[in-house]
Amino acid sequence: MLNLISYRFFIFNSIKTELLSRFSRSRLGLLWLIVNPLMQVLIYAIVLSNVMISKLPGLPNKYSYVIYLLSGMLMWAFFSESFGRCVNCFVDNANLIKKIHFPIFILPIIPIISSALNNVILFFCVIIVYIILGHNVGVSIFYLPLVFFIVAMISFGYGFFLGLINIFLRDISHIVGIMLQFMFWLTPIVYMDNIVPDKFKILLNINPLASLLSFYHDILIYNKTPSFTELIYPFLFAMVGVFLSALLYSRICSEMADVL
Repeated sequence: MLNLISYRFFIFNSIKTELLSRFSRSRLGLLWLIVNPLMQVLIYAIVLSNVMISKLPGLPNKYSYVIYLLSGMLMWAFFSESFGRCVNCFVDNANLIKKIHFPIFILPIIPIISSALNNVILFFCVIIVYIILGHNVGVSIFYLPLVFFIVAMISFGYGFFLGLINIFLRDISHIVGIMLQFMFWLTPIVYMDNIVPDKFKILLNINPLASLLSFYHDILIYNKTPSFTELIYPFLFAMVGVFLSALLYSRICSEMADVL
């Protein structure tokens, strides 16, 4: 924590530089942060809305499937971006690691914060779309940062862990791309969990993202307070990832610059 405070200006400037460089030659700039996920929602809504419309319990709104999709895409957009960029953060910053002496473990924090800022912008856009569609979000929305934090911890812990392995085994980044596709479909983002056959529901039960997504649905769609008991499993899952990454980092941190 003391290292984080000491290097706060480095982290802040890295995030600022990244955001500016990312859209420096783009005419639409920051709009691309929301255009991509919203277009995905539009595509899924057009393709699947007629199939899924009868499967949505407790949502009288005629745009219920779009509302459902938006809440899921909001969580997935943050997880996939932050997790994927954590995995590549060491390789992408190889020159920096070789030239400057600093605690390397702060590198995965930069994409997490940057992705979180992007997701906050997307969140407000989703709320605006909800209002336009006639859907009101209740006071339970104040619990969303807690669920968001656990998603961030999972992205950080496992992204950090796989990012360290990626230094020695570059195939990891490609495997992660495939793994994200599987995880997308193993998480009920575009479909409802009540249509999953019982024999496959164990896959949802062991998937912490599925649990966290259900909290997004409860908060943003049904205005329900999340059950803190049910948050224990995804929280412990996140802590295991952080522990594993810290353990691996302590073992290999002295070799990282040489291998890169």
